[in-house]
Amino acid sequence: MTPPVEVAAVTEWTMEMLDAADLRPAPLPAVEMTFSLARRPSAEISRALYAAVGAPVCWTDRFPWSYEDWRAWVERPELATWLAMAEGTLAGFFELEAQPGGDTEVHLVGLTPAFVGDGYGGYLVEQCVRRAWQRGRLWAEGGGPATRVWLRTSTLDHPNAMANYRRRGFTVAAETTGPKLVPDPRLAPWPLPRDPRPAPGGPAPRAAAEEELIS
Repeated sequence: MTPPVEVAAVTEWTMEMLDAADLRPAPLPAVEMTFSLARRPSAEISRALYAAVGAPVCWTDRFPWSYEDWRAWVERPELATWLAMAEGTLAGFFELEAQPGGDTEVHLVGLTPAFVGDGYGGYLVEQCVRRAWQRGRLWAEGGGPATRVWLRTSTLDHPNAMANYRRRGFTVAAETTGPKLVPDPRLAPWPLPRDPRPAPGGPAPRAAAEEELIS
């Protein structure tokens, strides 16, 4: 495994929007995008999308997470995972978290590689933020309304990310610059929740779905 690389100067920004009226719409993409709330959260799908969307822009902070860590994260009632579909396939996703006091964080938002560069990014961010402001009604029911939507981005992100957020109405609330160790984003050391191999000399284990079909 290749060692992490220290990037000497990574600038990180906290960006915020304090009023839903500040959200500015993006041009419609050439092909319709639809958005679904994952009402049955899936650690497997979330970590796969984290790799597919995040590897080109150095999302590596969750590499040490175990399967149990992922389950504990995505199955919280205050977290909402949204899937974006276009042309019959997963085009991207975003994660929203309802935090105390009305703060609503966009943890992750991005496109799968096949949809990058075709005008989908602005619309994805717009729809993400619209749903963030619908906290307490569309998702995180009972969690109260959103009073602030915020996110973090950095110079490791897509080159157009900062401009995209500004065009949607975000402003910079804080900025820091410093070194950061970045693991190789091509390597995702995520173990399966269990070893699927048969025990030595024993029969191969049946998958649960197969057992249901034949029982």
